[in-house]
This record gives sequence, structure tokens and C-alpha cells, in this order.
Amino acid sequence: MSAAFLKPFFGKDDWSDGHLPRAIRPHRGHPMRTLATVILVVLLAALLGISSAYLIIEREEPLNAATIGPWHAYPKAGTSEADPYSVAIYTRGAVIPLASGEGLALTAREDSAGHLLDPTCIYRIAGQTPSARLWTLTAIDGHGNLVETLPGRVNLASHTLLRNQDGTFEITAARRAHPGNWLPLAAAAKAGDGLRFVLRIYDAPVTTGAALDGVSMPAIERLGCP
Repeated sequence: MSAAFLKPFFGKDDWSDGHLPRAIRPHRGHPMRTLATVILVVLLAALLGISSAYLIIEREEPLNAATIGPWHAYPKAGTSEADPYSVAIYTRGAVIPLASGEGLALTAREDSAGHLLDPTCIYRIAGQTPSARLWTLTAIDGHGNLVETLPGRVNLASHTLLRNQDGTFEITAARRAHPGNWLPLAAAAKAGDGLRFVLRIYDAPVTTGAALDGVSMPAIERLGCP
């Protein structure tokens, strides 16, 4: 707004900056104050960016999951199409994902009813898996670590599994031995330790998200807790 325009309103000598209303008075900030403001904004932006990235990595669960019931798969893991956050999560946890030509890993953190898995409970894992040359089912804790079990093993393999006549199977996951297919859980586990089931399918056609559409996966049912 020019001084010539304001002159008729304020008089010939009242249009100087000192007599203008505060709302339209030109502001000349101090250089050091301006520099401090810029530095503060940059620091806050950097802090926000680093914090958001840290929270995503801390979740220990990669992005872009394909979901089948309680199971989550990450078909792009181990490929050039993996997003940088998922790569950072795998790197931080020292996890080497299966490449698309090797197979696919599916992880369950909840049962079929939507409840978080508890290592002190007993679960039935029943149904069938996609066709594959070999698959393994492993029990790990909530941070992805292997646990100590009574028999000293933490997994089952498809070639040693007892099956029903229709090809389906039932697996009991529990701390103590059960008849039939038994997947041992941590012998001295506490509820806060967490539990995950990891199903690794090798040499199978289902290695992409699109191929997982309509695939049947085992249900996870909680049978009881102490």
C-alpha cells in the first residue's frame, strides 16, 4: 500500500510509518531474530521427520502387507520394489527376507478372532496351506526371536506332518506335549513376551500379492489359557 494512497486519510504529515495502524505498518525484523526463527523451524522439521521414521521402524512390522485371515505376507520383501521403511525394519532386526524366487513368509500376530497371540495359551492351527514343495511353521516371541522349548525345537515341517484324509491338518501349539502334531511354545514364557507364528512356504507359485487372492490358509483358534 503506497504512501500516496494513504496520504488523504492521514493528512500530509501523518502517513509516515510511525503513524500507520499496526495492522498495515511495515515490519522490519531484526536479522538475528529472523535467522533464529529459520533455524528453529528447520530443527523442528528435522526432529519431526526423524521421530516419525523411528516410530515406523520401531513397529517391527513391514509395510504393504497382503492379509489372509490372521496371516500377513510381504511379497515385495527381498525384492527391488521393497519400500525403504521395510528395508530399514529388516536391516535393524537382522532379518533376511525370502526372495521372490525362493518362497514366501507369512506371519500371524493374532488368532482368527483378532486376539493377540499369548505364549501361555494353547492354540489349534487347522486347515491347509497353498501348494508348495516344502513349508515350515515356527513359533517365535513378540520380538522375532527364537525361544527355548521343552523338546528343544520350535518348528514343524510339512513332510513330517500327520494329515487328514482330505489333506487338511491340525496342529496344537502349546508349551507341553500334545498328541498328534505338536508345535512347542516357550517353556518359561510370560504373557508379555509375545508370540508369533511364521509360516515359510518354499518353492511355491504364491510369491506375489496377486497370487495370494483366494488362497486358503490355516485358521488359528485359541483353545484355552491358564
